[in-house]
Amino acid sequence: MSDKRVLLIIGGGIAAYKSLELIRLLAKQGVATRAILTKAGAEFVTPLSVGSLTGDKVYQDLFNLTDEAEMGHIQLSRSADLVVVAPATADLMAKAANGLANDLASTTLLATDKPVLYAPAMNVRMWLHAATQRNVARLQADGAYILGPNEGDMACGEYGPGRMSEPQEILGAILALLKDGPLKGKKAIVTAGPTVEAIDPVRFLSNRSSGKQGYAIASALAQQGADVTLITGPTALSAPLGVRIERVESAAEMLRACEAALPADVAVMVAAVADWRPANRADEKIKKAASGAPAIALEENPDILATLSKPGKKRPKLVIGFAAETEKVEEHARAKIAKKGCDWIVANDVSGEVMGGDQNQVLLITRESAEAWPLMAKDQVAQKLAQQIGATLSGKSAGRA
Repeated sequence: MSDKRVLLIIGGGIAAYKSLELIRLLAKQGVATRAILTKAGAEFVTPLSVGSLTGDKVYQDLFNLTDEAEMGHIQLSRSADLVVVAPATADLMAKAANGLANDLASTTLLATDKPVLYAPAMNVRMWLHAATQRNVARLQADGAYILGPNEGDMACGEYGPGRMSEPQEILGAILALLKDGPLKGKKAIVTAGPTVEAIDPVRFLSNRSSGKQGYAIASALAQQGADVTLITGPTALSAPLGVRIERVESAAEMLRACEAALPADVAVMVAAVADWRPANRADEKIKKAASGAPAIALEENPDILATLSKPGKKRPKLVIGFAAETEKVEEHARAKIAKKGCDWIVANDVSGEVMGGDQNQVLLITRESAEAWPLMAKDQVAQKLAQQIGATLSGKSAGRA
């Protein structure tokens, strides 16, 4: 990413110290950073600190004659590939949402023609206030990206949503939006979450999948530069930045969405798809009866992994399935890779707290090998898998895990 540049606007808040680490992380990726430090931001970090890390001039004053002569706020607003506001205070977002421009930061945000990513940081009551939520919705409607905030303890002593996302999270979002990595130009399909199979208008069959692993993989592939379509069953998760999302409910809907997203270079089938669905969906809510519980006849759902693995012009170069097992993990996974016709299987034991949890321990199986990965965060599993996919599609380790 040596040709990529980020314009970082540092707002006023205790989270401003995290902006220094963000600059450092971007530099490690080869991304150059130019910074605007607001008057309030300078109360928390110094221009010297910021400039030392960016290796560039720090811009602060809208009415600086030298700065306007050398670059000007218009050119500054368009000299980067992405504008990042971190921390994004309630004041900065309010100005941007309402088109106000009375300082360098707000004027730059109004003048830019580049994508803008906001990482909010503020007191929980400020974040939850109707005015802030209205401003966030307006910014999103205008095409801006919002990352976070996270929930946790705050410097003010309160607890709740309002903590700025961690620098590593912001870095991931930046890389996904810049879309310049080993998978640049590659198209990926990822499925995630459970499917929901209706019994009647109220009840349904489903499973415990949270979607966390699939969402993490979609995000990791986007960070590697891929054009990602995430096809997801119902979850409580926010869409990853830089990822196209399709929301479905049933297995049949998920299959149709997958086929519509073809052709693709890689398909990662993480979703916990229901094997069966009710043969007959009741049009009205089924009532209790003296005769006891009703019998529910089941029929088999379409096999999405097997369908996408079939030979043909639209078959992805690399098809990866997931096997959630409670026993004989490797044995069942090897049987699945043979039966489905996919290239890799990522197998894991879900008898513990994997579904809904934040950690995973997987076994990556190809037709030639098996590699056990240690217990790690689902985000780390996703990053490692994305790196394997990138290496394989580039021909560096074709056919091997």
